[in-house]
Amino acid sequence: MGLNAADQRLVAAIQCGLPLVSRPYAEIGARIGLSEEETIARVQALLADGTIKRLGVVVRHHELGYRANAMAVWNVPDDQVDDIGQRIGAVDFVTLCYRRPRHLPDWPYNLFAMIHGQDRDAVLRNIEHLIERCRLQPIPHEVLFSRRRFKQCGAHYIDAPPHQAAAGGVCSPLGGLP
Repeated sequence: MGLNAADQRLVAAIQCGLPLVSRPYAEIGARIGLSEEETIARVQALLADGTIKRLGVVVRHHELGYRANAMAVWNVPDDQVDDIGQRIGAVDFVTLCYRRPRHLPDWPYNLFAMIHGQDRDAVLRNIEHLIERCRLQPIPHEVLFSRRRFKQCGAHYIDAPPHQAAAGGVCSPLGGLP
């Protein structure tokens, strides 16, 4: 990553999440020596040039009452995977949908979709609805329920400067700026 010092500080700040305030870019800018307008402009430029691929939200589903989740996997013919993946990804209860290579002979699946629900039965109902809605009945699939939870956080691309790391790092336990 060939970022200047200001962009490095910006990426280090936003990779931890935006502060939950009315003007998060003003707060981030103040912490790294930029105005709110400069901060927004730099984020837009980094998105436009592909340095930042996307901004997204990491949701802790369990704390919101979604106690079950499963990865539904399909063995989709290669010439159909893009179309079917678009249809699956457009369904509101699908939180992730992506293609991965098969690992034959042990793993024939190439399309993955994460589905959350308040309980196991709700997840299974959603998967059945998805199969019907997207006409997936003839396509082999499996449903893999999670057995344990891992810490959910966004990707980190820039380490905290030594003075911030010594003070506990850039990120707070809640995922925003300290």
